[in-house]
Amino acid sequence: MDFGSNDYLGLARHPAVAAAMSECAARCGAGSGASHLVTGHGTEHARLEEELAAFTGRERALLFSTGYMANLAAVTALAGRGELVLLDRLSHASLIDGALLSGARFRRYAHADAQAAERALAERSRDVAVIATDGVFSMDGDIAPLAQLARAAEAHDAWLIVDDAHGLGVLGPSGRGSLERLRLSCGDAPVLVGTLGKAFGTFGAFVAGTCELIEFLLQKARPYIYTTALPQPVAAATRKALDIAQHEPWRRERLLALTERFRAAASHAKVPLAASDTPIQPVMLGDSHTALLAQQELFNAGFWVVAIRPPTVPPGAARLRVTLSAAHTEAQVDGLVEQLSRVCARVQVACE
Repeated sequence: MDFGSNDYLGLARHPAVAAAMSECAARCGAGSGASHLVTGHGTEHARLEEELAAFTGRERALLFSTGYMANLAAVTALAGRGELVLLDRLSHASLIDGALLSGARFRRYAHADAQAAERALAERSRDVAVIATDGVFSMDGDIAPLAQLARAAEAHDAWLIVDDAHGLGVLGPSGRGSLERLRLSCGDAPVLVGTLGKAFGTFGAFVAGTCELIEFLLQKARPYIYTTALPQPVAAATRKALDIAQHEPWRRERLLALTERFRAAASHAKVPLAASDTPIQPVMLGDSHTALLAQQELFNAGFWVVAIRPPTVPPGAARLRVTLSAAHTEAQVDGLVEQLSRVCARVQVACE
C-alpha cells in the first residue's frame, strides 16, 4: 500500500485520464517534436493553458516540462545581478537553484518567519527584490505565512512567487490551493507556480499570472525557450484530470477526512507527528538509521512509506513522510497507524 506518493486525488491511474492520453497519442503522436516556440506547441497545450488560467483565476498560464524548470524560470527571469532573492529556509531545492543561477544576491530567512523576510527587504537598496516560497512545504506539510509575506512584498515593491505544488487541487473550498485557503487574491501573489504530477496525477508544471508576466517569461525564461515541449498526450490527460478534480469535489473532501482520521489515530497511538493538517504527515524519528529501519519494517508489513534524511531535511530531523490519497481506504489508514505504533515502540522513539 503506497503511502509515499503525491497522488493526492487518486487521479494518476484514473481510466478516463489514461484514455484521454491514449486517444491524443493516437491522434497527435507520442512526442511534441520541438520546443514550444518552434513547432512543439499544439492545440492541447493551448487549451490546457487556458483552463489552468481559469482554474487559478489568472489572466494566462504557461506550461513547463517540470516543476523544477518552472521555478528556475520564474526566479531567474525576475531577478538578476545586483538584485535580491529571499527564500524560506525550507524552500524547495528548485527555488534555491533558481536563486543561485539568477546571479542575484541570495538570502534565506528562518522557516515561516515573515518578519525576518520583511527586515531583509527593508535593509536592501531600491533594486528589484523577489520573495519565493513554497505554499505547502513538501517535507513538513505546513503552510507558509502567505498573508504576511504578501503584505511585506507589497510594502517593499517586491515580487512574491508562490510554488503551490502541494496545495493546488487539495486546499481551499474549491481546491485552488494555499492562496484560496488563506483568502488571498491573485494580486497578493502575482506569480503562481503549480505542478501537474501531484494532485492532478500527470506530469509537467505551469506558471500563472498576468498577461504581461507570461509574455515576459515567453521572451526571457530559458527553461521554457530551450527545451522540447511537453507531449500533447500529457496535456490532454491533464485537461481530463483537471476536469475531474473540479467536478468531483468528494475526492478532496475524502482526502481531508482521511488526513484528519490519520492524525487523530496516530496521536492517540503516540506516533510522533509534526504539526501539519495537510495530506503530508511527517513522522519525526530524528536520525537516519532509525528512519531507515522504520521504513524497512513498514515495507515488510506491506506499507510503502519513504524515509527522508539529510540533506533533504536538516540534520537530526530524519522522518517518515506519510502522504494520504483519496484512493486510500479507512482500513488502510487504520492499518498504517497500527503498524506505525508498533514500529515506533520497537525502534524506541520518544513518543510525546
